[in-house]
Amino acid sequence: MKRLIATALLIAPLAGCGLHPLYGGGAGGGVATTLSGVEVAPIEGQAGWLRGNALRDRLAASGTPRYRLDVKLDDQIAGLGVRRDDSVTRERRTLRARYQLVDLADGAVLLDATAGSDAGIDVIVSSEYATIAAENTALENLSGIVADQIVAKLALYARRRQPTR
Repeated sequence: MKRLIATALLIAPLAGCGLHPLYGGGAGGGVATTLSGVEVAPIEGQAGWLRGNALRDRLAASGTPRYRLDVKLDDQIAGLGVRRDDSVTRERRTLRARYQLVDLADGAVLLDATAGSDAGIDVIVSSEYATIAAENTALENLSGIVADQIVAKLALYARRRQPTR
């Protein structure tokens, strides 16, 4: 009995804390329907193709789009570790995105933000193929991470636009 009372006392303050589920209402909720109405504009380059696919997978657009997501990428690789003979032993791949959510009805920019991540890559001096494969794998992983950041920001934006209950 004491345990039940203690649990009730601990849970009671949470009832008025103002936390609400982001995807409340499931697939028919406001956030999910807003995200499904976002069309991803074509993005240039291999990184753009990977990012666009990652975004389309996460947004699951359906029906007539109400919004367009414009994304501009900055993909850079910089050498970090350098040996005495000036050969690079470690690289850092940085993927940044500036994105805008545009309302298709009037062309207004509703959200203008950035997202980004980076990854370290070991450079194998004896195998150029292994280095290229590691750089491509890093790009794929970074594309997924940045796509998750963008979708999370879009979901928060959609949640804030919903009327409070």
